Amino acid sequence: MILINGEFKDHLPVTDRAFQYGDGLFETLAVVDGHPVFWDRHWDRLQSGCRRLNIPLPDAELIYFEAKSLCERQATAVLKIIITRGSGGRGYRQPDCITPTRVISLHPVPDYPDNYREQGIVARFCNTRLGINPSLAGIKHLNRLEQVLARAEWNDGSIQEGIMLDSSDQVIEGTMTNLFYIKNDTLHTSSIAQAGIAGIMRGIIINLSPRLGLPAIEHTFAKMELLSADEIFVCNSIIGIWPVIRIAEQAFPVGSKTLMIQRELDSFTNEALQR
Repeated sequence: MILINGEFKDHLPVTDRAFQYGDGLFETLAVVDGHPVFWDRHWDRLQSGCRRLNIPLPDAELIYFEAKSLCERQATAVLKIIITRGSGGRGYRQPDCITPTRVISLHPVPDYPDNYREQGIVARFCNTRLGINPSLAGIKHLNRLEQVLARAEWNDGSIQEGIMLDSSDQVIEGTMTNLFYIKNDTLHTSSIAQAGIAGIMRGIIINLSPRLGLPAIEHTFAKMELLSADEIFVCNSIIGIWPVIRIAEQAFPVGSKTLMIQRELDSFTNEALQR
């Protein structure tokens, strides 16, 4: 099901700047029992992204009403919200009068095996690098060619995620996830000041870490530091947390601290659904 500016249809004009330039933003939310999970957090990030790209944000109540109308009676699903700058003429210059396009769509939950959560996944390092650009770092803009190229690097079904470095060879994130590692009772994740996405689950995990006795540090680090970790996991709003049990030839345990964070995140999510 797709709503485009409040109407059920499945096409945009070729003049839309999302098609022309990737000029827009998106959010991907889990849906549980008809409710978009962590709506307020996703909405805050969408607002922040629109401010940074100077895209007028459609009315909050309207977007929520349209999203809920798609989600109702859905036990589980994935909700995607796209906001574009709307249509404009040829050329990079923004239209003088911007009329944003909003696209809200509902999709099945990916059929990932349960053992990814329980027994962990295998990852690889990608050759494709993330460009360094502080003006775009953190936001979920529509320009995702780096991730597309990185994900095209493997077709091996035994590998579930690719780890991306930036152009300075610092580890940033997965192709579809944020990445954490644990070393000496401290939680580490990449700084996203120069590249990467400020994931919703990433932010929640950082906020939860003090109550678990695991101080969180955001910093830059290279491959060798990651490979010396005690535990590694990846996360996003759809999968929650997946432990990483191997990168290249280096093996890692499904560690007790990763499982503790996973349980705490599940509990926090369930509490949010009860509100």
